Amino acid sequence: MAQDTLYVYQGGAVLYKRVISAVDSVTFQKVYKIVTEKDGNIYQTVTIGTQTWMASNLRVTHYRNGESITNLTVDADWTGATFAAWCDYSNLAANGTKYGHLYNWYAASDTRNIAPVGWHVATDAEWTTLTTYLGGEGVAGGKLKEAGTLNWASPNTGATNETGFSALPGGYRSIDGTFSNVGLYGYWWSSTQHGTGTPWNRDVYYGSSSVGQKYGDGKVGGFSVRCVKD
Repeated sequence: MAQDTLYVYQGGAVLYKRVISAVDSVTFQKVYKIVTEKDGNIYQTVTIGTQTWMASNLRVTHYRNGESITNLTVDADWTGATFAAWCDYSNLAANGTKYGHLYNWYAASDTRNIAPVGWHVATDAEWTTLTTYLGGEGVAGGKLKEAGTLNWASPNTGATNETGFSALPGGYRSIDGTFSNVGLYGYWWSSTQHGTGTPWNRDVYYGSSSVGQKYGDGKVGGFSVRCVKD
């Protein structure tokens, strides 16, 4: 397969175009810039098709207005929450640094906004736009996952990270407060509910190239969050 990579450095940002296939002319435009949020955390961004995404998971602990998001570490407190909350996987700060924080859906959907100004938590439709652009849910996961097995369990099927999305297996916190699947799965909230019920979410898996779309995990589940530019 013919490939070509062009790097252009300008103003501290990196712009490059990678021709993935000379046969079908599929291309990805990547623009890495810097965005910060209320806590001062710095994120790179990546443009995939018509969308610009953060290239790592959110790890903010304050809303745009400066109010704190509640950190819940006790299982019973997490299970009983009917308000916005966050935690780190296994309540270890090192996991928050590596994978980003886990949020319940109350935090992901709060009108005070956990996303930086000019950004928002991805909707279900925006996730669908992403996976459709990448060739469908059956193959999109491989293009989104960080390649190799440094962070993902083997075999990390199909992982190329050719989009620069750099999806990591941050696991989740279940509705009973327990933690599961770090190294195996990455999970992300959308800001969209299924009807008036539970929210839509997405996941990727070490043993598959696909992206899963589902609902039914409950609003108190703890998932990662990715933001999209307005």
